[in-house]
Amino acid sequence: MREILPELRDWHTAGTSFALATVVAVHGSAPREPGAAMAVSSEGAVAGSVSGGCVESDVYEVADEVLASGRPRLRSYGISDDEALGVGLTCGGTIEVLVRSYTSAADRDRLRTVMDLVAADEPVAVATVLPRADPDTDLDTDPDTDPDPGGVGAGDFLVVLADRTAGSLGAEGLDAAVTDDARGLLAQGATGVQRYGARGQRRMQEVSVFVQTYAPPPRMLVFGAIDHAAATARIGSFLGYRVTVCDARPAFATRERFPSAHEVVRAWPHTYLESTPVDARTVICVLTHDPKFDVPLLVAALRTPAAYIGVMGSRRTHRERTARLREAGVGEAELARLASPVGLDLGARTPQETAVSIAAEIIQHRWGGTGRPLGELAGSIHHGPPGPSGG
Repeated sequence: MREILPELRDWHTAGTSFALATVVAVHGSAPREPGAAMAVSSEGAVAGSVSGGCVESDVYEVADEVLASGRPRLRSYGISDDEALGVGLTCGGTIEVLVRSYTSAADRDRLRTVMDLVAADEPVAVATVLPRADPDTDLDTDPDTDPDPGGVGAGDFLVVLADRTAGSLGAEGLDAAVTDDARGLLAQGATGVQRYGARGQRRMQEVSVFVQTYAPPPRMLVFGAIDHAAATARIGSFLGYRVTVCDARPAFATRERFPSAHEVVRAWPHTYLESTPVDARTVICVLTHDPKFDVPLLVAALRTPAAYIGVMGSRRTHRERTARLREAGVGEAELARLASPVGLDLGARTPQETAVSIAAEIIQHRWGGTGRPLGELAGSIHHGPPGPSGG
């Protein structure tokens, strides 16, 4: 939803009804992950995408139907071929898309609260009851069937924050169970479908709830105010990280030199790192390649749960740096966490190319890729669920 916030805000301000289509599950290879969203206004405007173009035309038609009926739909899109009827994905996977209308002022206002929290980078989760699948087809839901037992209604949604909730899924026990799970998923930055009994009982399958989390963007900490840092900050921001550039030299650590960074900090690197929040989604790029900065900074970095710690320097610099870190008491298991020399072997030479190399290694680390050309490999192009650095 982050991608389509401007359009949704405009429609809300104008009092325009709309339907929101959201990918709730992915099976096999697919172009978008759970949480990808497309919105269709009652005036026919479109924002966002659920598949990169494969099924959007059909989703548009389903959204029109949902706007007219007010009934949510759960639509499944699978592989297409020359003999397939209708639309489908050409990449071989299957996606499930929930389409829900926001026609009432109450629903739009509650969603506006979510939009405001997302825009402010406040952690929030939205839990939505999914319609039940039609037992006679695996392509859609039965819009004429009471979607869930126990008074739980398809499309009901609950907004979950760290200290409060808004809305209800129709049953107090279900609200309590989903709230607990949503907060757990929010802490992990994970999104997915959870299943319960009608009153929130565990290990039951009566009710399916899609929990979409909006955690604050992961952080990228870039140390060393050099040209490579400017390029790395630019690509980090493009990838969705909240980027901080830190350097102890006032003449170099300036906003003018790093317009793509969210913040520029003038401080000794290790001092700043010891005082700023670092979690399991944070990536750290050490581009100083100066022992007086590197060693204390890396000692501090290796004490954090950071997902990735990349360090610039030649192989000789890496060997000398590693020796200094051992002298400082760093163990072999900790040293193994360092991506040094930083980046994948792309033959990069310029700061911009080096930044692409660093970004490629961060993505590889996050998703467990091989770093090899896809043309040399067989099997699925897309890897499994993200590691701790996912958001």
